[in-house]
Amino acid sequence: MQDKDMERFLSMLSGISDYYGRQLGKDAIRLYWEGLKQYDLQAVEKAFWTHTQNPDTGQFMPKIADVAKYLKGRTTDQASIAWSKVDKAMRHVGTYQDICFDDAIIHKVIEDMGGWISLGMKTQEEWTFLQNQFENRYRGYVMRDEKPEYPARLIGVANAYNALNGFDLRPPMMIGDQVKAQMVLQGGSNLPSLEMKQASDNIKLLQ
Repeated sequence: MQDKDMERFLSMLSGISDYYGRQLGKDAIRLYWEGLKQYDLQAVEKAFWTHTQNPDTGQFMPKIADVAKYLKGRTTDQASIAWSKVDKAMRHVGTYQDICFDDAIIHKVIEDMGGWISLGMKTQEEWTFLQNQFENRYRGYVMRDEKPEYPARLIGVANAYNALNGFDLRPPMMIGDQVKAQMVLQGGSNLPSLEMKQASDNIKLLQ
């Protein structure tokens, strides 16, 4: 939301608080605004409405976390969707090319796990364990609402070799929503040293 949306947001929040027989003070109102302004106004309105229809929790005034849950989806669902993108990219694209997903947290988690090439070197027997590890790490970042620094691209075999030998880097393969993937590419760290070192070490193992 933007500042121009504040009046409409406050009107909606006032209606919700009246519905639940609650009166919000200025500090509480500001907390709602600060906690939810990162989201689209229409999506926030829909989330509040969805909460009122929930037979289990709809009788209580929604807190910021309740609204965010509807906006983000459950963290387990998000992590599962993220892993399905990773799994599909690994099976259909592989580790030869650089990869850029439409979700920056995927980049960070895979960097934490040793990088894209390292992930591709794992056996099928290790894959279920890796899925659990990935999803747990992903959920951790989402639940903490972190926005960590992440690599702009996940280095593949070709560009790890090119970097080692001073050649130009090839563009990455975009995975998922192309516009969002481009934003991830633009917002990430440009060839972070840790990611490149991990890729280089893996290349040496493959030679």
